[in-house]
Amino acid sequence: MSETTLPTTPSAAPSGSTTMRRAWIIVGLLVLFMLINHADKSVIAFAGVQIQKDLGLSSQQFGLLQSSFFWLFAAGALFFGWLSSRVSLRWLLAGLMLIWVATMIPLLGTVSFGVLIACRVILGFAEGPAFALANHAAHSWFPPEKRAMAGGFVSAGASIGALIAAPALTLIISQWNWHAAFYVLIAMGVLWAVAWLILGRSAGDDGAAPVSTVVVETVDAPYMTILKTGTVVGIAVLMFSSYWSTTLKIAWLPVYLQEGLGYDTATTGRLMMLPYGLAAVGAIGAGWVSGRLISRGVSRRVARGYFSAALVAGAGIAMAGFTLLPQGGLQLVLIALAFSLNTAAFGVALSAIADVVQAKKRGMVLGILSAIASISGMVAPLVLGFAVGSSVDKITGYAIGFESSGALMIVGAIIAVFLVNPERDIALIRRRAEETA
Repeated sequence: MSETTLPTTPSAAPSGSTTMRRAWIIVGLLVLFMLINHADKSVIAFAGVQIQKDLGLSSQQFGLLQSSFFWLFAAGALFFGWLSSRVSLRWLLAGLMLIWVATMIPLLGTVSFGVLIACRVILGFAEGPAFALANHAAHSWFPPEKRAMAGGFVSAGASIGALIAAPALTLIISQWNWHAAFYVLIAMGVLWAVAWLILGRSAGDDGAAPVSTVVVETVDAPYMTILKTGTVVGIAVLMFSSYWSTTLKIAWLPVYLQEGLGYDTATTGRLMMLPYGLAAVGAIGAGWVSGRLISRGVSRRVARGYFSAALVAGAGIAMAGFTLLPQGGLQLVLIALAFSLNTAAFGVALSAIADVVQAKKRGMVLGILSAIASISGMVAPLVLGFAVGSSVDKITGYAIGFESSGALMIVGAIIAVFLVNPERDIALIRRRAEETA
């Protein structure tokens, strides 16, 4: 593979302790960004029982409410992915955070079902690109063998957010009401935006590494060439399958623990710490393992593709399995695995995109992948909601919904194994670029 040097590329590999320190400052801020992002998403689920009672919602209506978050999720991922090549990430991410804050202000007091849905739709539009842009910013600071680790920390931020939010927000909701939780989230969002504008600027004007001469492993190519590679298609399938579980964890798992298994609100808050805690540790650990494999000469097909697919398949097996077990410790272990192994796969999987796609087009490609994943986010809450609402009893409905979800994840992982091959696709993109030059 020939080398290409770009004097000002944002794909710069950090050199020197100062640059590496700046890189980890950015990663730390992005972890907080994802922490708040996930807390914003999950608060409706934590307050699900109260909201259903206050607004008189059926299971189908609550499923519709949770689904509404994803109605414009794909549009937001595409729009802001496109915008990321034209607007500084410093301003773009700060702006996104302030939009999130604005959507929560109407929820501080009495609210109608229609207004609640409208706020969630707008929030989903602004949060659609969050994970893609956070990974794009993190990947820009690190060489290939360290990108999965940085991406693992970003993925862990989402889980840490819910890990903290689960007990904190449920305590606030149980002590006061569900409106009070939004005061906390608004304050967190404003503080982060200020910190990002200050610290983000000191670490790099737009989230990219300082100017230097850098070796770049990928070459530029038309979007259609990039999007038709097996790696991009395979990661899209994997993202769709994996995000199905993530969505159910946010939208329905707290409600399932209460309605389906009979745990009270406080116990549910504590139990939710299990999958989120395991996901946080798993995301960082999976990134470290993938990086070690690469540094030891293992192919990226194995270190990125096979590894991330195995994690998603494991989550699918656990999801189908926990519905077959009686309530107890073993069932909780499988629930934790079902809603955490897929999260551990995200950072590894998206590192394969950073391997294949050059930095200037990576934001858009990651935005497209987020848009595809959001389709499962839009469908999954509805599918489970209607499974619960149309079954002879709720526990049967939950079993049908979770078992079919597990099967979907297993199939998606198998498909990804056959498609993801970064080495092959790097060569393919280079060859196509040379043919059209």
